[in-house]
Amino acid sequence: MTKPLPHVVVTRAIPEAGLALLRERATVWVNPEDRPLTRDELLAQAKDADGVIGLLTDRIDAGFFDACPKLRGYANYAVGYDNIDVPEATRRGLPVSNTPDVLTQATAELAFALILATARHIVASDAVLRSGQWSGWGPLQFIGTQLAGKTLGIYGPGRIGLAVARLSRGFDMKIITCGGRKPNPALVAEFGAASLPFEAFLAAADVVSITAPLTDTTRHAFNAAAFARMKPTALLVNTGRGPIIDEAALVVALREGRIAGAGLDVYEFEPRLAEGLAALPNVVITPHIGSATTEAREGMAVLAAQNLIAMLEGTTPPTCLNPEVLARP
Repeated sequence: MTKPLPHVVVTRAIPEAGLALLRERATVWVNPEDRPLTRDELLAQAKDADGVIGLLTDRIDAGFFDACPKLRGYANYAVGYDNIDVPEATRRGLPVSNTPDVLTQATAELAFALILATARHIVASDAVLRSGQWSGWGPLQFIGTQLAGKTLGIYGPGRIGLAVARLSRGFDMKIITCGGRKPNPALVAEFGAASLPFEAFLAAADVVSITAPLTDTTRHAFNAAAFARMKPTALLVNTGRGPIIDEAALVVALREGRIAGAGLDVYEFEPRLAEGLAALPNVVITPHIGSATTEAREGMAVLAAQNLIAMLEGTTPPTCLNPEVLARP
């Protein structure tokens, strides 16, 4: 008698490269609508699933595990995993995974695009020209910041932080870092990057690029007190996690000129923005597109599928977040 195929739920459509791998080994249900599932929809669809691929918008916690008694593994279609209660999954012996590395370059490139756009008022000047309000060149128009020779601060000196630093080479920027359990040896070897305490880091950086994960330590690290320690000419870019910034405090800091500008791809209460943020001329905002390249999104889909297939087949997932559960009998 043929053994039935495992059933997999994909909570929002991902590139076909990953879905094709899953369909070779499982029956697959994919959310037919281009939106996150509600909590009730998620639990209803996943209750009979052997495996689930989900997004940061899906809360994977004790309630989810309780509702999914057949579950043998969960794969996050993201490098971040603050939406997953990893200790709870480990307690239940369930492997969970993420998708690191495959989106590193894409996210770093978006971070540097935000740095350039913020430093040179690209979006604001584009809007004036498109509106027909530009009357011709003037010596005091849209004066920005030259990046060459400036100090780039990497808050979260991991894979993406290193990639951002490497993109700065053409600008001959000095690199400093903050955060992480220990200094990144590649940043030290390639750039001589000093790891500074937070207050000294804020005071020294001309540009701060946030590439850190969301933890109890990083949540609201950039608040009113932090902005007060930064240079009034400083630029802040966030491609890490939205709640690392106190967004209401950022609006005040930008409005009052406590810092010069910001470029944001992630938000504290995503997709909602803090009141007043979108109206500010000195902020560049993009809708969480850090990994939005064909190469990165397809790579994420394939890696998420590979992780889940390994979980279902009892082998080692490539990027398991709790590999200790794999050794259990």
